[in-house]
Amino acid sequence: MAGELYPVAGCRFYIGGVISVGNADLVAADFASQTWVEVDGYATMGAIGDNAAVITQALINRGRDYKAKGTANAPQRQDNFAVVAGDPGQEALRLAALPSDKNNYAVRIKLNDTPAVKTATVTVTIAAPGVFTWVAHGLAVGTPVKFSTTGALPTGLVAGTTYYVQSAPSADTFTVSATSGGAAITTTGTQSGVHTALTVPAPAERLMAGLVMSAMESGGEANTMRMINSTIEVNSNTVRVARLG
Repeated sequence: MAGELYPVAGCRFYIGGVISVGNADLVAADFASQTWVEVDGYATMGAIGDNAAVITQALINRGRDYKAKGTANAPQRQDNFAVVAGDPGQEALRLAALPSDKNNYAVRIKLNDTPAVKTATVTVTIAAPGVFTWVAHGLAVGTPVKFSTTGALPTGLVAGTTYYVQSAPSADTFTVSATSGGAAITTTGTQSGVHTALTVPAPAERLMAGLVMSAMESGGEANTMRMINSTIEVNSNTVRVARLG
């Protein structure tokens, strides 16, 4: 909803595996094969996004420095975690920070803006592809959805299985695929009963790649928690994945 504000509380930090940083900007598909592990104890979130380097040229005739934007440069991330004994995410962070490991690692931030579940009675055609009707559904392509029924769904659909909006030909219709970005499902056979659709909402995400420079433990006063202070030098653009649902 426009104008809605979100606190930092509820965001989650994940580290993936080694990822290649090439000449082109990364896209969401570059992270699709990653196996993510959440780092528990998330206490302080670092900065997200790019800065531009500043080019400064002193001009004699103007008596002034002229500034221009130069290369893009993602800021250094500083993320802090309260020590959680035996947490696999914190262990993965420590291993990635070893001086001998020169690889870039995938990083994923899940934000705390998951939409509310939406549900409605729907109809579906027997066709290639099967087209669902849900008046003013407002579902973006890629939105996960599930179906239930009082009778039987057409062949090609299974109640309780997560599908993804593959296309939305109009404000009232959509098709689905078995995987995000996959081919639209063809429905066959017969159907009966009343069908219901409900969304499986997902929050917005930020994806990036970088060098894990440190995962140092720190102390403090008696009434403070032991912390892991992680520094990540981001080596890519930040991929913004919109919330769905």
